[in-house]
Amino acid sequence: MSKKKAVIRSDMTRAQWTWKEMKRNKVAYFMVAPYMIIFSLFTIVPVLLSVVISFTDFNLLELPNFVFFDNYIRLFLDDDIFLIACKNTLIFAIIVGPVSYMMSLMVAWFINELPPKIRAIVTLIFYAPSISGQVYLIWGTLFSGDSYGWVNGILLNLGVITEEVQWFQDADYVMPLCIVVAIWTSLGTSFLSFIAGLQGIDRSMYEAGAVDGVRNRWQELWYITLPSMGPQLMFGAVMSITSAFGFGGVVTALCGFPSVDYAAHTIMHHLDDYGGQRFEVGYSSAIAVVLFAIMIGANMLVKKVISKVGR
Repeated sequence: MSKKKAVIRSDMTRAQWTWKEMKRNKVAYFMVAPYMIIFSLFTIVPVLLSVVISFTDFNLLELPNFVFFDNYIRLFLDDDIFLIACKNTLIFAIIVGPVSYMMSLMVAWFINELPPKIRAIVTLIFYAPSISGQVYLIWGTLFSGDSYGWVNGILLNLGVITEEVQWFQDADYVMPLCIVVAIWTSLGTSFLSFIAGLQGIDRSMYEAGAVDGVRNRWQELWYITLPSMGPQLMFGAVMSITSAFGFGGVVTALCGFPSVDYAAHTIMHHLDDYGGQRFEVGYSSAIAVVLFAIMIGANMLVKKVISKVGR
């Protein structure tokens, strides 16, 4: 801030200065107003309402009554299935989040080195699983529980097993298979953002790095590429965390709802159970608030880690 602006700001309150700046930039505020209105109505307001409703016993049929922290006490002290869901969600997020993030970055880095025409084709090949609506059909066919399933058929022919394995009905296999499918479909929006970030790096920086002592591609990645991709790295981290904590469709499509012995039951499934099946909206809102708090905490932690990389 210049010395003139500092003097002007010191002569007025913060509110007066803010109002003056808003009037000076009224055209910009007018242009962004439609988005802010829609974002507030469909994102901010529902989140705030969910927090308020989480302190009630609302069931969609009767007027809500405030029960204060009863829903949260029940959630952590009386709901054993919720604790299982928390464990499964954390396991899934700890594995899928970092693995999908690093895989997206490494694949994008590899694709960026290809010629433009080949790059477009390879990008489509890697990105297609994340937008394909038949991905669960493919994995369901591969791990079908009868002898027509490809995996069972191959293992039977090789003599590894003597009878068909019910892959998605066996608690020992449900979670690992769902993790593999989630990783396979994880090259989505963050993957494209990494490619865009790599394309936007000034090539002269690599030439300057070579003069300053950068000798191989890994040093280029660590000292030049990653620090130049701060916004893309942050965006990719947020998307990876959101998808890792918010997964549920993978298990539902492959294993049914609920999964056998709750082996892959997550917080999202628990939320859907009480909100969409039992219509205990107050209790499901408490579940949603807990999930929201976990995701916010994870995002803040990742932000600190990535900010150190960009220094």
